[in-house]
Amino acid sequence: MTRTPFPLLSLCIASLGLAPLLPAPAAEPIAIGSRLELFVDGHLIEKLDRCALKLHEPVLAGTALTLDAPWEGSFCGYFTVLKDGGTYRMYYRGRPDTGKDGTRGEVTCMAESKDGISWTKPKLGLCDSGGSKDNNIILDESPFTHNFAPFIDTNPACPPDQKYKAVAGTAKSGLVAWVSPDGIHWKKLREEAVFRKGAFDSQNVAFWSEAEQCYLLYFRVFTGGTVDEKVWQPKGFRTVARTTSKDFINWTEPQRMSFGDTPPEHLYTNNTHAYFRAPHLYISTPMRFMPSRKVLTDEQADALGVKKGYSGGCAEAVFISSRGGNTYDRTFMEAWIRPGTDLGNWASRAGLTACGVVSTGPAEMSLYKQAHYAQPSTHLLRYTLRTDGFASVNAPYRGGEFTTKPLTFTGSKLTMNFATGATGGVQVEIQNAAGKPIAGYTLEDAVEQIGDEIERPVSWKSGSDISKLTGEPVKLRFVMKDADVFAVQVK
Repeated sequence: MTRTPFPLLSLCIASLGLAPLLPAPAAEPIAIGSRLELFVDGHLIEKLDRCALKLHEPVLAGTALTLDAPWEGSFCGYFTVLKDGGTYRMYYRGRPDTGKDGTRGEVTCMAESKDGISWTKPKLGLCDSGGSKDNNIILDESPFTHNFAPFIDTNPACPPDQKYKAVAGTAKSGLVAWVSPDGIHWKKLREEAVFRKGAFDSQNVAFWSEAEQCYLLYFRVFTGGTVDEKVWQPKGFRTVARTTSKDFINWTEPQRMSFGDTPPEHLYTNNTHAYFRAPHLYISTPMRFMPSRKVLTDEQADALGVKKGYSGGCAEAVFISSRGGNTYDRTFMEAWIRPGTDLGNWASRAGLTACGVVSTGPAEMSLYKQAHYAQPSTHLLRYTLRTDGFASVNAPYRGGEFTTKPLTFTGSKLTMNFATGATGGVQVEIQNAAGKPIAGYTLEDAVEQIGDEIERPVSWKSGSDISKLTGEPVKLRFVMKDADVFAVQVK
């Protein structure tokens, strides 16, 4: 017979007809294995004390691509950047002038790079434009050239001739699947659309999820939309829904994405994709659109050459993450890339980021954003962040600390992506699941880590080996001063 430690209290509770007060069951430890874990949300964090999650702003690194060819022009858009071994490929819509979605005049173009920094437009000889095939057009087939969005299929069961896949189409056509062995020569997987339950008037993106073992498709819907003749009607806010598939042909009933307790916003694009160093974590870099906000005067818009109807409705890039399912994390509501001092970026839709964050150096990754949309000067900019550097747990000069939830790991060495000031530092204590410091890994044993590295082994007086704790639920306590911790991994 189980005895309660407070029999009198239990009798009183019972006499009132209330359920007995029992301890809450302990949460299961988070199994991180040997995965790289980024601090872009509160997933691993149990307690913050004088520390805070901090969003890091990308740094402008100059123009990546001009868009001045006759088949490109003011309404280029919906960029995708992929890295395939030592080759970078960029896909985008070429469109000299505005018009109805999915009509003639839209083409899909491709640029290439060996480093993700300097880009060229190969002369592919595939499609005619102005009487010549001397161009970088890979596709000229409406309505699919409106929003052709490729990805590299990392599914181990993917046939070699389908290494590259894409989705494209409008509400009228539905999304049609495309495949390619090399990212240059494309064909339809089948003539019929593979998915129809969406508005699709944006950049709809798909990829293979290693974590969920299925294909994921994130696409445009509206908050006030209803399914009417298999089309989600454009009412309310522009937002995102998700569906999954095991074969890229048959898709589940879509679910609208949840954004937690945050106000509704127009998210014009979603650009959700698996982060290349931690594919269980999905990165989303939407364009937040404010259609009723106007910054430019008519005179300023005329001087910039903004096309009629595109001087209002400003936009900016934001950062969102997801760990699967139909939930996005909105820890950071602030702008990620502001329009800035360049007036051309205060015109409509000038905050379109490319889908894809790619490595451009051992300690650097790059992302890309369109500038001067609907203007003759439209072009693509490159921005940089430190590797894994979307966000961090940040401690000020006065110091602070944070502790993780109980977790288990495999491996023998804890590494940390971190940066400190010259007066700053980070020490790591390992505790048991109850929060008691483990002998040999206490704060007094911890060696202070000072510097700025992508992968620094954490150490104690006895060294850096933590293999004896493998599989045991532990907490990590970080005591910090003037420091950022971006990510951790046990290897």
